[in-house]
Amino acid sequence: MEVKAHTRHLRMSPRKVRLVVDAVRGMAVAPALAQLTFMSRAAARPVKKLLESAIANAEHNFKLDREGLYIKSALVNQGPTLKRWRPRAMGAAAPILKRTSHITLVLESKTGAKKKESAKKEEAHDHDHAGHDHGHEAKPKAAKKPAKKAAAKK
Repeated sequence: MEVKAHTRHLRMSPRKVRLVVDAVRGMAVAPALAQLTFMSRAAARPVKKLLESAIANAEHNFKLDREGLYIKSALVNQGPTLKRWRPRAMGAAAPILKRTSHITLVLESKTGAKKKESAKKEEAHDHDHAGHDHGHEAKPKAAKKPAKKAAAKK
């Protein structure tokens, strides 16, 4: 099962982000998070955030266990470039290119990494609702009241 997460328009150069992504590509998620936590590059922080988001997607949306996940692929593509100008001598201007990145992270589960869904569902339904209605319990239907007729007053 593949799980994807994307970051778009990250205000860092793709060349610098690729250095960080190349270091964790193919790793299991636990060592990759440890690697990104202690890496001394600015791009490590948004890549770590993206990895945590992909793990959360896998756990919440696909009910996968984080221990069985690894980084299958990680791509860094160039986003739109912001163009600015720097004043130079004799009234000239030099361009400043502020590059952006799009990162795509794909996690895959190793065989046998699927969580037990039935146990999780039973556990989720056993908790006390404390008067809250979450919409998954059957409500008794109320009988329809007859419509009131407007009496013409004279």
